[in-house]
Amino acid sequence: MKKGDLISVLDETTTGKIISVSKDFALIEDEFGFEHSIEISKIIPRESHLYEKSAISIKDDLKKKASKKNSDNSRVIDLHFEKLVKNPAEYSAWERLEIQKETLIENLDYCKKNYIKKLNIIHGIGDGVLQNLVYDYLRGYSGIQYEEDDFFFHSSGNVWVTFN
Repeated sequence: MKKGDLISVLDETTTGKIISVSKDFALIEDEFGFEHSIEISKIIPRESHLYEKSAISIKDDLKKKASKKNSDNSRVIDLHFEKLVKNPAEYSAWERLEIQKETLIENLDYCKKNYIKKLNIIHGIGDGVLQNLVYDYLRGYSGIQYEEDDFFFHSSGNVWVTFN
């Protein structure tokens, strides 16, 4: 280290230029014009060409992560047969109901296995065959809660299931 070298001080924000060097200490002038006597072991040389070539990276703002407990993880399944298969006309009424039932069971098991809190089952408004199948299956399924209100039974086309 010699007079005129640019330096930084270890574990401090001080930067400056060496004015004079003795055996164990160096006298430096900081960027504000103040003089400091600092141990040579705490001085790090600054090579200006290193800082000029390094690119400054700007990081994106971090998103606040919601905890798993408070996250709104829900799933929606539509049991309308047209949404489940490509050619609905090729199936008989019994096959349609069986495919809808299998889809319902698969989604309930998936939600329970993957800790999804809520499931919205869209069964539609119609003769009530699919609606009765959904409610009959939900009555026999453990570890869930759902609304089974006689007043809205035939007027709503969906049911929300909450997993315990």
